[in-house]
Amino acid sequence: MPDNPDTHLIIVDPDADFLAWAAAHLKAPGVSISTFERGEDALASYVKKRADLLLSEVRLNGTTGIELLKRLRQTDPQSMVILFSGTATTSHVIEAMRLGAYDVLGKERLPYELRTVVESALTSIEARKATRAQAAEVPTETIQETIIGRSAPMQEVFKLIGRVSRSDAPVMITGESGCGKELVAGAIHKFSPRAQKEFVAINVTAIPDNLLESEIFGHEKGSFTGAVNQRVGRFEQCDGGTLFLDEIGDMPLAVQSKLLRVLQEGQYSRVGSNQTLKTDVRVLAATNKHLEDEVAKGNFREDLFYRLNVVRIHIPPLRERREDVRLLAEFFLHRLSARRRGPQMRFTDDALDMLDAYDWPGNVRELENTIQRACALCNSDVLLPSDIPLGSKGARHMDPSSTVTRMRDALSMLVSVAEKTPDIELLPWVERELSRLAFRHFSEDAERTAKFLGIDSSVLQSHLSAPAVKKAAIESPLSAAPAVKKTKKAS
Repeated sequence: MPDNPDTHLIIVDPDADFLAWAAAHLKAPGVSISTFERGEDALASYVKKRADLLLSEVRLNGTTGIELLKRLRQTDPQSMVILFSGTATTSHVIEAMRLGAYDVLGKERLPYELRTVVESALTSIEARKATRAQAAEVPTETIQETIIGRSAPMQEVFKLIGRVSRSDAPVMITGESGCGKELVAGAIHKFSPRAQKEFVAINVTAIPDNLLESEIFGHEKGSFTGAVNQRVGRFEQCDGGTLFLDEIGDMPLAVQSKLLRVLQEGQYSRVGSNQTLKTDVRVLAATNKHLEDEVAKGNFREDLFYRLNVVRIHIPPLRERREDVRLLAEFFLHRLSARRRGPQMRFTDDALDMLDAYDWPGNVRELENTIQRACALCNSDVLLPSDIPLGSKGARHMDPSSTVTRMRDALSMLVSVAEKTPDIELLPWVERELSRLAFRHFSEDAERTAKFLGIDSSVLQSHLSAPAVKKAAIESPLSAAPAVKKTKKAS
């Protein structure tokens, strides 16, 4: 908590019942809380009383939390805002983080995340810089959703996109093939001040080594066999915009040297020319290789690596964010149905369960291709498990006896580790952590989670809302909140 013992919070939401719950949940000594159902009233109160923190629903009557955040940041560049919603889109999350929101939370996560995030926000207030440059506004309604994800790892990716879009810093995007690295690069460009200029993507592996330099920097007429005309390179084409270099780990060393010069000095020359050209291009790069290993092997320049790796965004593979599988599958199916101009297609529950059980070694690209193939081959507007062809590589098969043995081994290891951590009460800790892991695994469906764990839903809710660390909870001024009331899950 900040040194000031009097902490003032403002909460705005059109739902009076939610406001009552949130105020009770955050109640603590030295903390005053004001609640409002209208954004205008909340803004006026914030300006008048200079509150420490404002918490707002994204969807408000007459305005939006995004608009409230925008106006508040114009009034007070140091304002601290947390947004929450049960129906926030990818664009909402990215736009909010770009405008300077401290965090964006799903309403279904508030019972066990809200206090922690509020504590963190209040602690960091004094460390914030006086001002931050604001990027040009990009109307949310004009941005087509291209990156889909509700999981916690993808929410962090969206927040990073929002933050880095405000600057011109180079970004290294890493992740397995098929994760959507180009989509992330495109989103950074769309939300940046360069959005009105060109976004050019180059796959380094798709261009022969002897032509890559010409592709990127251009060439003069007659500079090599086949150069019958002068050619403008990609740096010249997207001057003022963004250049995305995919699979940069495969770039030849000779081209790496010339790229380094551009990043250092903003200058380059066309192939076969002595003329020095200037460029103002933001460079984003992506790779599915471990570039640190490539540097050690001498395949990638160390100085170029550090120039490109100013900010790193890692996209987790689909198998590590399984709660997004159904969301993505439904998205692809809906889009394909719209293109076919036929009846809306749908999955059976068994088909969705089968998609959940697959490991997706080809990630999102494999999922999209699988849904497209299923739609092309099915005989009705309902997709059955038999309509969805899956490869054996990603199938998960395990002998039941082997599963039990592995679970016992894991528990044995847990007991051994916990023995060296006497401050942790093991059973309550396991109940809490297992409940939270299962809750996320089942896409935050409380009924399915409770059934899987073999406990009552009220017991599950108590596990989800329990403080993470007992000692910290006692010391925390926000830990005096009463028991968490179950909130409605967003549809």
